[in-house]
Amino acid sequence: ITFFGGIYGLSGAQIKEKTALMIEELELHEVAHQLVGALPLGWKQKISFSVALLHDPKIVFLDEPTGGVDPITRRQFWEMIYKTAHNGTTVFVTTHYMDEAEYCDRVSIMVNGKIEALDTPKRLKEQFEVDSMNDVFLKLARG
Repeated sequence: ITFFGGIYGLSGAQIKEKTALMIEELELHEVAHQLVGALPLGWKQKISFSVALLHDPKIVFLDEPTGGVDPITRRQFWEMIYKTAHNGTTVFVTTHYMDEAEYCDRVSIMVNGKIEALDTPKRLKEQFEVDSMNDVFLKLARG
């Protein structure tokens, strides 16, 4: 946290304040002095996301942030994404989990390197006359 805070140009006081806030929000009190590498994957992902937000960016890109994490952590991660978006930061997420696409405001689906669909999950399901984003993807990818 200190390292990235310095890279982002935060003052010592800002780093201290944001570190305390992050430890509180992520409930890291018991592991606050451990190396991140020693923590489970889900905690690493949540810490990485939080560190990316240290400098209050307008947009943050997350590349398959929930891959390989347990279902509870996956849900917690999406709650963090919602909170971040609600606070005014655009969160751009890539995922191979089509059920996660249901959580997004807008979805872009690429097939063979080309954007084949771009709209809200609701509109895409209506357009393709299906009940899930997985079915939208299957129609696009498999014709």
